[in-house]
Amino acid sequence: MKRKRQSAIPLYDQSRETLQSRPVRRRDPEQPSLPFDPMPDRVEPCLALLRPGSPEGPDWLYELKWDGYRLAIHIAPKGVRIITRGGHDWTHRFPRIAEAASKLGVGTAILDGEAVVLNKEGRSDFGALQRSLGGRGGKRASTEAIFFAFDLLYFDGHDLTKTELDVRRHLLEDFLDGTVGAVQLSEEVHGDGAALLANACRMGLEGIVAKHRDRPYRSGRTGDWIKIKCVQSESFMIVGYEHSASARGGIGSLLLAARKGDGWMSVGSVGTGFKTNDAEYLRKTLHKLKMKTPVVPLKGKNYVFAQPTLIAEIEFRGWTDDGNLRHSSYKGLREIQDNAAVFDMAAIPKSS
Repeated sequence: MKRKRQSAIPLYDQSRETLQSRPVRRRDPEQPSLPFDPMPDRVEPCLALLRPGSPEGPDWLYELKWDGYRLAIHIAPKGVRIITRGGHDWTHRFPRIAEAASKLGVGTAILDGEAVVLNKEGRSDFGALQRSLGGRGGKRASTEAIFFAFDLLYFDGHDLTKTELDVRRHLLEDFLDGTVGAVQLSEEVHGDGAALLANACRMGLEGIVAKHRDRPYRSGRTGDWIKIKCVQSESFMIVGYEHSASARGGIGSLLLAARKGDGWMSVGSVGTGFKTNDAEYLRKTLHKLKMKTPVVPLKGKNYVFAQPTLIAEIEFRGWTDDGNLRHSSYKGLREIQDNAAVFDMAAIPKSS
């Protein structure tokens, strides 16, 4: 059966014209692919800093923020490897993406991007991506995920990490021009950063990412990339749960903690967002991790404390004055291989 093409929901300007990358020339198919620079086994990813507002000016380009798993695709004559942010080989978990990458017609390349599952409206859905992989600890291979490439780190024998982003983007757009299916280009969106963010939020998207055009690819959170979210979403440690005989799966809420220095700090709880199957899995797993003394100062008649092992992705609307999450909702568990960083209280924007 012919697979229907999926595409992400676009942003629009006031004229309702799609905001996307400018047309570029097709790559010369005769370009040689000589191994001038050794191909690295792994490149530590560049990470975006969370900021409450978008930087402005011609030095910045903007893209949609995807809600999925950060991956790097390594294409070589001997085959394709798909590497997670934590350095684990997940080629077998994304066979459709691997197959599409093998057909791109290039000798060597490293693509940086995000694997997502799109819903019917064309928005990336983190929960749907997790379900397609069989949940946390699942062994299922996702046939629904699409890889949106937003950077090119190595190409035809050349290490591009020391070149500025504008050059890398031009080569990436040229390379993936017209590509559809399981590997696609994450389009640059043009316009004022604040207006683009407002459009993204109105359309129910995750947010936008601003990237400095003149910077090389530098690993870690350097400030070269800035993420601005419509609704905040971060990873927190589950340190227990509130037992409820009336709630689905026996869990009334999950007890959450963030990093603070070398220890943990309670950030409240979350009682919405998980389905019955989620709650049953969480209760069963947390029961195995049960401990008498909580890792953060907590007291509750029906509290069950657990070792800090499970990391949950939580969507929330901000912070209360006493340091708890406001209007929080559970999105799913993070995989160990995804190398999710538990939120550090030192990272709260000063304007929050």
